[in-house]
Amino acid sequence: MNVVVDASVAVKWLVDEPDTDRAEALLDLCQIGKCVPIAPDILAVEVGSVLWRRVRQGFLLNHQAEVLFATFNRIRPVLIPLADLCDLALQLGLTHQHSVYDCLYLALALERQCNLITADEKFYRAFQHTIPEIKLLRNWNEES
Repeated sequence: MNVVVDASVAVKWLVDEPDTDRAEALLDLCQIGKCVPIAPDILAVEVGSVLWRRVRQGFLLNHQAEVLFATFNRIRPVLIPLADLCDLALQLGLTHQHSVYDCLYLALALERQCNLITADEKFYRAFQHTIPEIKLLRNWNEES
């Protein structure tokens, strides 16, 4: 079974944040073959940007960010080209008044008929009542 993960989840695989334990549990399931994590290829850019921002804020050193990004590249989800997702992502963004960046993840989940797991509560709240495929990491469990 595929599962879409967004940057809010993937970053938790690298740095300690609230709900890191849940993100790691999901990664563990994927690593033993119970699910296949996928994401639009913009995920790599978003993870890199989060690490860059943490360096700028003084939470990480350059070298630490580079090591963490190398780790991400080893464990990252299967990255799907985003070009074919853009039309649906724009439609979702316009309909729900939400960023097209986030909607790329949702478009992928809808296209592949699988769940999207996010730790971004604002994103989750924007779609939870109309798109049941979106799941909040904090509430996620293997049966979700």
